[in-house]
Amino acid sequence: MSSPSQHRLGAVVSALPPAVVDRLGRPLRSLRLSVTDRCNLRCSYCMPEENYRWLPKTELLNFDELSWLVERFAALGVRRVRLTGGEPLLRRDLPQLIARLSASAHIEEVALTTNGMLLEEQLPQLRAADLARLTISLDTLDHQRFKRLTRRAGLAQVKLAVVAAQRAGYAGYNSVGQARLKLDAVVLRGHNHHELPQLIQFARAHQAEIRFIEYMDVGGATQWSQQHVFSRADMLAQLRGHFGDITALPARGSAPAERFRLPDGTIFGIIASTTAPFCGACDRCRVTADGLLFKCLYATAGIDLKSMLRQGVGPRAFEQQLARLWQARNNSGAEQRLTQPRAATLIPVTRLRRDPHLEMHTRGG
Repeated sequence: MSSPSQHRLGAVVSALPPAVVDRLGRPLRSLRLSVTDRCNLRCSYCMPEENYRWLPKTELLNFDELSWLVERFAALGVRRVRLTGGEPLLRRDLPQLIARLSASAHIEEVALTTNGMLLEEQLPQLRAADLARLTISLDTLDHQRFKRLTRRAGLAQVKLAVVAAQRAGYAGYNSVGQARLKLDAVVLRGHNHHELPQLIQFARAHQAEIRFIEYMDVGGATQWSQQHVFSRADMLAQLRGHFGDITALPARGSAPAERFRLPDGTIFGIIASTTAPFCGACDRCRVTADGLLFKCLYATAGIDLKSMLRQGVGPRAFEQQLARLWQARNNSGAEQRLTQPRAATLIPVTRLRRDPHLEMHTRGG
């Protein structure tokens, strides 16, 4: 499956100026754009508390503002946009935004990360909007465990969404070897760590590539503890014991996941931000639904873009300010966190309640 956006790249994209680089030589290539802080699940590794402060809906950027903002990032080198949340499919008329972003001559692909609960019914509109790739969160194949992890029922809906995505054309690999359909599983020791082989088999059956993610203590992970981290080394040892030899694939580049191949050719990934950070190649920044820029997932302060936007700062001046912000970037939050004591979570709940922008469901994972 190739999309119109893939066909139109050519001269237009190649003629754009090169990406700006930060103080560590990392280019700005990828934008994670949150469209809402709301979510219809309460996953224990992301939203374990009972009550949350939501962003006022009047403060959220509208589709005109989001599209304009993406064009400013594109002028500085961004080629990939991933829409996140919260749960992005809770944002009304989201396919309209996707269609606008996909039509940009400067953006190579628009992707979406979702928990899958609302995906099946919206797939026709998403496909028509030229959404390039999909990532669906799926931490377990057990209904009771799903309910314990998310504090909601709904595993059946997520499984149906995976099947529907496969049938809609989000399966296999595109022309540059990227999986069109990914499944993300956060692995917690003592909860779902023994399910890795079954999750690989489920992904393989639906022509998806699964990525296993180490439990991270960022944002709202207020119940994080080292004893619940199932490391990259643990994952590989378990999978070798089940499948046999595993081959590491080269050319990771700026991607967060290391990729591996099983003896039968099945490919899977591991995102090991907790034990083996990849900060040195990180080319992504995040913008919240109300316009705060975060240059690192571990950053504890954002930069207000909405005020500049709504004050009418022109395109060139806005791009110049964005360029200066990126050129000043020297963040390597995961690497720094690795060197710090981990007796407690990174951000206590009292501070999260004072500043909801520190929550993962606000800034996008």
